[in-house]
Amino acid sequence: MRAALALLLLLAAAQALHRGKAYVREKVCQEYKILGKENFRTLTIIDTSRKYSNGTFQEIGHLVREIVSLAETCCADGADPSCYDAGSTALSEKSCAADSPFPAHPGAAHCCGQQGLERKLCLAALRHPPRPLPRFLQPSDSELCHAFRLEPREFADRFLYEYASSYSQAPLPVLLASTTTFLSMVSTCCISSAPAACFLKEKRERKTLSLLTLMSNRICSRFSAYGKDKASFSSLTSLAQKIPTASFEELLPLAEDAAEVACQCCDSMAEDCMQKKLLEHTARVCSALSARDERFAACCQGKNLMENHFCILAMPPAPAARLPELPEPTNKELCAKEGALHATRFLFELARRYPSLPEAVLAKLYDTSGKLRGECCSSKDPSACWDSKRQRIAAELFPFLTKAEQLCGQFHKLPFLEFKKRLRDSLAQSEPSSAPLEQLLEQRASFASSCCLPDAPPLLCASKVTSELGELCQGDSCLLG
Repeated sequence: MRAALALLLLLAAAQALHRGKAYVREKVCQEYKILGKENFRTLTIIDTSRKYSNGTFQEIGHLVREIVSLAETCCADGADPSCYDAGSTALSEKSCAADSPFPAHPGAAHCCGQQGLERKLCLAALRHPPRPLPRFLQPSDSELCHAFRLEPREFADRFLYEYASSYSQAPLPVLLASTTTFLSMVSTCCISSAPAACFLKEKRERKTLSLLTLMSNRICSRFSAYGKDKASFSSLTSLAQKIPTASFEELLPLAEDAAEVACQCCDSMAEDCMQKKLLEHTARVCSALSARDERFAACCQGKNLMENHFCILAMPPAPAARLPELPEPTNKELCAKEGALHATRFLFELARRYPSLPEAVLAKLYDTSGKLRGECCSSKDPSACWDSKRQRIAAELFPFLTKAEQLCGQFHKLPFLEFKKRLRDSLAQSEPSSAPLEQLLEQRASFASSCCLPDAPPLLCASKVTSELGELCQGDSCLLG
C-alpha cells in the first residue's frame, strides 16, 4: 500500500511537470530517485493516456519519452539547477510547434499564444474530453500470453495506454490498482504450468476491482460532464425510472449522496476513497429501497456490495406505473427561493411517468428548466412569461417525450433486429415517401443503441438529442432547442 501511495504522490508531482517551479523539480526528482525510472515511466503512461484519451499510442509514446527524459536528465546527480526549467520550456515549445508529435488539442493554440510560465500552466491544464465508449476489449487468455511472450514491454505499454485512455475518468488510484493487478495476472499466469486455472482464479479475485473501474469511470464521466447538481439530478431520475412508486422525498437524499461520492472521490488521490464511499452509498440504497421493490431486493441480497451496485446500475427501467395526474408547479413557486427544487420535483414526476425516457433527454430538460426560470423570473411579468411557455410545453414537449419514450421502450423490450424491423415499419407509415427512410432508420437505431442504455455516454447523447430536436423543431423554434 505504501508503494502505491508513493506512486500517486509521484504522479501528483508529475502532473505539474510543465510548471517550472523549483519546488516541483525537487519533488519530482525526490520521487524519481526513490521509485526509479520504470515506475516513473509507468505512471507517466497512465497519466498522459488519461489526460489525452483521444491521442494515438504513438503520440502518447512521444510525450512519455520526453517527460521521462526530462526527469532522468535533470534529476541526475550534479545536474545544472537550471536544467529542469530549461527542459520544460523546450518541451512547451515543442508542444506548440506546427509539426508537434504530441497529442493534438484544440485549446493548444490559445496556450501557445502566451509566454513563459503562463504558457506552461495553460498547456498543463489541457485535457481531452472522455471517449464516448471505452474501446478496450480484453483479448482471450491465449492471445494475451502470445502478445506478452512476444514483446513484454510493448505489451505492457500498449495495455496501459488502451486501458487508461478507455477509462480515463476513473480515479487515478482505481486505475493504478486495476492496471497493476492485470499486468501481474498476465505475467504470473502466462508462465504458469496451468494457465487456464491461473487465469480463472486471478479473474475471480479481480472481479470487484474490475467492476469498480467500470462503475467509477461511468460515475466520474457524468460528474465531469454535468457538475454536482446535475449529477445529483441524473441519479434522481435514474432511481425514479427504476422504482416509480418511490417518492421524491425518499429518492432525493440518495441521489444527493451519489453526487457527493463523485464530488469527494473522482479527483481524490486517496487510495480507497471511491471503493469505500461507493460501498457505503450502496448500503444506503439497499437499506432504503429493498423493502419497497423486489428488483432492488434481488440486487441487494448478494454479499458483495460492489456487485450489488453494478446490478442496480444495470437495472432496466420499470414498467409504467399508475400514478396521479402530473402535478405542475405554479408560476409563483418556480420563481420563489426554492424554485430550482420545485422544477426538479416536476422533472422527477416526468421521469417516473416516462420510465424509458433516455437520460440525455432528461438532462436537456434540466438545462432548459434553468434557462426558462432565468428568463421568466427576471422578466417584467413572470406570470405572463410562464403562461406563454406552458402553452409551448403542451404543444411541443409532450409529443417529443412520448416519441422518445416509445423508441427506448421498444428498444428495451425487443431483440435489436426485431426492434429495427418495427422501427422501419413505423417510419414507413409516419414519414412521407420522399423521406430518406434508411438514413432516418439508422439515425434512430443509433440513438437507441447508444442513448437508451443505463450507461449511455452523456456528451455523445447530448449531441444526439440536440440533433434530433433540430430536425423536429427546425432549430431555434423549438422550446428545447
